[in-house]
Amino acid sequence: MKRDFEKDKKNMVVVEGSYAVASAVKSCRPNVISAYPITPQTHIVEELSQFMADGEIPNCEYIMVESEFSALSALVGSSAAGARSYSATTSQGLELMHEVLFNVSGMRLPVVMTVANRAVSAPINIWNDQQDSISQRDTGWIQLYAEDTQEASDMTAQAFKIAEDPDILLPAMVCMDGFILSHVYEPVVLLDDDLVAEYLPPFEPEFKLDPKNPKTFGAFADPNSYTEFRYLQQQAMDKALKKIEDAADEFYDLFGRYYGGLIDTYETDDADIILMAMGSIVGTIKDVVDKLRANGVKVGLLKVRSFRPFPVEAIHNVIKDAKVVVALDKNISIGLNEGALFTETKASLYNTKIDIPVIGFMIGHGGRDIPVETIENIIDEAKKVIDSGITVESQFTDLKEELL
Repeated sequence: MKRDFEKDKKNMVVVEGSYAVASAVKSCRPNVISAYPITPQTHIVEELSQFMADGEIPNCEYIMVESEFSALSALVGSSAAGARSYSATTSQGLELMHEVLFNVSGMRLPVVMTVANRAVSAPINIWNDQQDSISQRDTGWIQLYAEDTQEASDMTAQAFKIAEDPDILLPAMVCMDGFILSHVYEPVVLLDDDLVAEYLPPFEPEFKLDPKNPKTFGAFADPNSYTEFRYLQQQAMDKALKKIEDAADEFYDLFGRYYGGLIDTYETDDADIILMAMGSIVGTIKDVVDKLRANGVKVGLLKVRSFRPFPVEAIHNVIKDAKVVVALDKNISIGLNEGALFTETKASLYNTKIDIPVIGFMIGHGGRDIPVETIENIIDEAKKVIDSGITVESQFTDLKEELL
């Protein structure tokens, strides 16, 4: 596992997560920023607005719009014209973008957007879960999930590099847990502008809108050609699997920081129980793994960084020798009673030679706290599966029966 942050300690500053992300965006030299403020994303675009006012982002246009739908629609035009384009949103704002998300991907525009994950109404809730981005998983956007503020910052540069690769040309979401990461103050190494310039080349697309060389983007496609557009999007997602790994490796070579590529692992080599998760919950799980390992429990963690494309082969390579796999989801497919990570992991094992029980827990909805004790209880349930088999395949965690 490539991890060496020692040399960075002298360069660390204590900043809010939103500031770290905004600073990373600045270092990536965007040409157009368009966003509409919504909690808990607002501080990101406020900081970027301040950077613009202070003249710290040259050759960039900041577009103020009346809604999230307009924010992303504006970037359809800017990206198609060859401009490196960025936005940020969350929750209801992301849902309002739904129609345009398909347009951006279908037109192969490598827009990068930070999603400060937040629960979706109703009832109204401003705290963190991942229902907002998970509900957009089929729109054709790459989705990367950050464990902490440092990763959210560094992942921003990686997202631009992946999205703008000529073999990919797909938009990318960098997902960070709202409030838990966006509003926390912690030590971070801000991206160095010169190193980012070396890591991330200028965006120079082969095809762009140009009056001197007219082209059409997003034109009408009848049944004779529409299928092939979808096929090519899927092919790009398939190619992105390696590009995500390459971007992480190249980032490590230049910056010395690494969080995994498609996935990352923690104490999984001999684990009987493997927990799978995305986002900030990963840190809590690591603490539980350390505690239980000290008591002889063979438990490990599989952190999923890339949910789209879904890293089937990488996941299989990690879990194939485990006795039980447990997926933790901050989302739910209502009507199926499962979270997305659980559903897709379970489905990926069908028609393979890997025969492992997989169980799922829906957890942390609407920002409900996830204490160490909850993770320990989930591991106790996993032990029962090893001993007696599955009795409940997927379930809510920490339900308050008195409220039902």
